[in-house]
Amino acid sequence: MKICVLVKEVPDAAVTKRIDPSTGRMDRSGEKNLNPYDTHAIEAAMQLKEGGELQIDEIVAVTMGPESAVRALHKAVSLGADRSIHLTDPVLAGSDVAATGYALASALGQEEPDLVLLGQQSDDGECYTIGAVVAEHLGMPSLTQVVKMDVTGEAVRCERQAEYGYDTVEVRLPAVISVGDAINEPRYPSLKAIMGAKKKPLQTLAAVDAGIDTSMVGADGSQVRCGEFRAPPQKAAGQIIEDDDTNATVGKIVAWLDERKLI
Repeated sequence: MKICVLVKEVPDAAVTKRIDPSTGRMDRSGEKNLNPYDTHAIEAAMQLKEGGELQIDEIVAVTMGPESAVRALHKAVSLGADRSIHLTDPVLAGSDVAATGYALASALGQEEPDLVLLGQQSDDGECYTIGAVVAEHLGMPSLTQVVKMDVTGEAVRCERQAEYGYDTVEVRLPAVISVGDAINEPRYPSLKAIMGAKKKPLQTLAAVDAGIDTSMVGADGSQVRCGEFRAPPQKAAGQIIEDDDTNATVGKIVAWLDERKLI
């Protein structure tokens, strides 16, 4: 059985996220990291491999992104993936969710995976739908918000978070599964794994290598058009009242509230 795990490079959690007004896209110039939700998908794949009940031949990490996204792949293989695939091409820049899903499905189609795993969302765009788009192009069933997963040789039985409780659903393989962050606790990579990550096989694909129709990707091939973005106006500085005299302080606060007809 082959498992492919979709991963993504996203701005680090400590970086203030903002839109670049000149492009209408997220500014990704700061520190970046592996999408934390995808670490749960890698851990789910590793637990299946280490469980011993299934013969997992390999775990393949797959990403689409600029040259810097290779660092997310290095993190993915340090967490246990056997090899990685980097889909990168200038024509892919500006792809919306539909175009991204199509491009990723094209790369995955060459791998013919038995199971595709990914995190429930990305930490930047917070989009929950990429798994369903990929599944549609691959002609596979899709499940989202999965918090428990039992895989046999022919099917996967999942518990998924629903609006009221949980649903138990079984689908036949191959399938695309988006896992929730409650499914497991991701491991930390060992120093040996981190040092050896760059030595694991890494395949770089251009759009033509993946058989992608370039008219369906990039900004021109996307259905979403972004309007004008601007930062919200800054709030005026608040008034600080020193409590030197409690009675006087209370009087100032009451007067401030009364002036604005708040009392």
